[in-house]
Order: sequence, then C-alpha cells, then structure tokens
Amino acid sequence: MPETDLQTLRIRKTARPGRTRRMRRTLIGLAAAAALLALAALYRGGWLAPALEVRTATVQKLFPAQTFTLLNASGYVVADRKSAVASKLTGRLVALNVEEGSRVTAGEVIAQLESRDVLAGRDRAARQVDVARHNLEQARAELVNAGQDYERKRSLVDRGTIARSVFDAAEARYRAARAIVEALTAARDAAQAALQEATVQLDYTNIRAPFDAVVLTKNADVGDIVTPLAATADAKAAVVTVADMNSLMVQVDVSESNITQVRLGQPCEIRLDAYPDTRFPGRVHMILPTADRTKASITVKVAFRELSPAVLPEMSAKVAFLAREAAADELAAFTAVPSAAVLTADGRECVFVVADDRLSAAGVAVGRRIGGFTELLQGPPVGTRVAVAPVERFREGLRVAPARP
Repeated sequence: MPETDLQTLRIRKTARPGRTRRMRRTLIGLAAAAALLALAALYRGGWLAPALEVRTATVQKLFPAQTFTLLNASGYVVADRKSAVASKLTGRLVALNVEEGSRVTAGEVIAQLESRDVLAGRDRAARQVDVARHNLEQARAELVNAGQDYERKRSLVDRGTIARSVFDAAEARYRAARAIVEALTAARDAAQAALQEATVQLDYTNIRAPFDAVVLTKNADVGDIVTPLAATADAKAAVVTVADMNSLMVQVDVSESNITQVRLGQPCEIRLDAYPDTRFPGRVHMILPTADRTKASITVKVAFRELSPAVLPEMSAKVAFLAREAAADELAAFTAVPSAAVLTADGRECVFVVADDRLSAAGVAVGRRIGGFTELLQGPPVGTRVAVAPVERFREGLRVAPARP
C-alpha cells in the first residue's frame, strides 16, 4: 500500500479550547488563594502588619528613697572652711614643706620666706633692750644715791647745820634722778615692745596652717616672690589652698518655685557622679537667706551625715530631698521595672523585652513593690528595654516601634 494511504489511516488529536481555559483559571485561582493565605499568615505573624507603637522603660537599679523623693537638685561638693594661705610679708620663698594632699594641723609651718633681714632687725631690737636695761640700772643706782643724800641733808637742815640752798640742791638732784628712772623704764618697755614686734615680724616669715586641713592646691614654689597683694605679674599671693575636709557639704541651687519643699534638717540623699551606685545620707544644713535673681534660685547647703574619704571638694553631686527618713531596709539598691511592665501569662509572671523592634516574653521572679516599681529577683539584666503599654496587645514576636511623644 502506498505510504500516503497509510498516513490517512492515523488518528489525529484535536485540541479542546474550552477545557484548557478552565484548567488555567483553576490554577490561577489556586495560586491566588495560596498567596492570600500566605499574606494572612504574615499579617497575623506581624511581618506585614504596621508596627505597634509602645511605651518602653528600662530595667534599672533603683534606690527605695527615689520613690518618696520630693525634689532633685544639682550642685557641687564644697568645703565650708577653706583658705588661701598667704604671707603678711613680701619675700622670697625658701622652703615649702607640703604638697597637694598633705594633711596639716593648726599652726604647722607650711612654708618659709627668706628672713635674714627680719632676723637682723630682731637682733638689733634685742640689743636695744639690753642698752635700755643697763641705762635703767645705772639710773636706779643714781636714784638710790640721790635719795640717801637727800635724806641726810634734810635732817641736817632741820637742825640748822647746813644752809637751805644745799638741801634744795640735794632735793632737786633726787627728783631729777627719779624722773630719769621713770623715763628709762619707759624706754626699756619701748625697747621690749620693739623686740616683740621684730619677733612677730620674724614669725611672719613662717607661713602656718590656719586650722587642721588638707592641702588642695600648691600655688607657689621655692624661689617665687610672695607678696600679700601680688602687685606684680611674677609675684604670688596665696602659697597653698587648704580645706577642712570635715566641713565638706554639697551646695545646690533650688528653684524659687520649689523652695517651699525644702526645710532645715530635712533628710536627703546625696549621689556623686564619681560613685553613681552609692548613696550618701545627708540633711539640709542651711538655706541661704538670699536669692540669685539671675538664676531665680536659692542656694541650699546639705551636710553629709557621715563623711567618706572618697568625697573630695568640687565633685559634681545631685541631692534628693526626701519626704521622710529612709528606713534601714531602704538603703540598698534593687533591680526594678515599672509595675505596669510585669504581666501574668500562662500562670507565670513575665515582661516583654524589646529587641530588634520585636517583642519577646521573658519570665521574671518578682519581689516587693515600692511606689510604681516592682523588684525583679530574677529576670533581664539592668539596661534591658521592656514594653510598658499597651499591654493588652502584646504578644510574642509582635513588631513594635517607640511611641511618639
């Protein structure tokens, strides 16, 4: 049979257009449904939902007194007794016996000025005292002799043995001798006063500590010219600056509008920037009776109840004025979060930690509640950011953003 005849016997497959279109529509519908399901799952999981704005706080170290603090103020540690020690004389510094940090007692010699000229003046005054004393002794001897002659001639003139003129001369000599003794006594006293003055001037070359103190700064050195007024550019006035470390206080400025919350003897807590984890108990020592109109504030001095060697003048400090005295169990710091951040889920207490803009639940063990804070016995470390509100919408993995102010 010819090949062309065999080809005519093959069965040809013909396309069915209606069936193909129905299959295509079915596949597209299934793909769309799968996409919608995926989108719904992503939305429910928070991947496509808009970020929830939440208010956050941090896990922090909290002192109980912070919950009953009325007012906070900033200032500096100052010494209530502080002195710039200088000399009453002008001279060259030849000795400096202290340095920064040295402890001195009242009257201790801190430094010495060149004293050869003052010492020579003291020696001259001492010799003048000797001269005055010898002159007085000579005058007293003359007075004794004149007195004896006067008594003899008075008895003789009474008996008429000598002329009246001889007695008058003896009496005049006696009176003159007595006047000379009195004058030389005054001269001796003046010489002794001059000696005392020269001695005091010599002592002025020794610069002494005015009270028990610690040397804060050294403003001059051996070889410098020291003068009370520092009239020249190269002259130094204060040799050292000292402070009584037992008189340290914190001086803060309190706004006039808040001064009614401050009273004498009020309990306070002092925090130094150098030791942020330590609280020093204090009390209001003085409210200065004047205001600074440029700052609209009043200066308040707060005394330490117990001074620590770690406290130094000019340290930055913050003072919390308390509503009441802190109890013995309210002195130590504890880890805490705002009470609103602690939730109960599945029978356990937890907080929602904010990390990488997502919420994750972290179990906690809580302790006491003080003010608006709850103590964490176990939980996230200090500095961890936790969500506070709105708690009713919190869930694991939720995308969040900081609430706008």
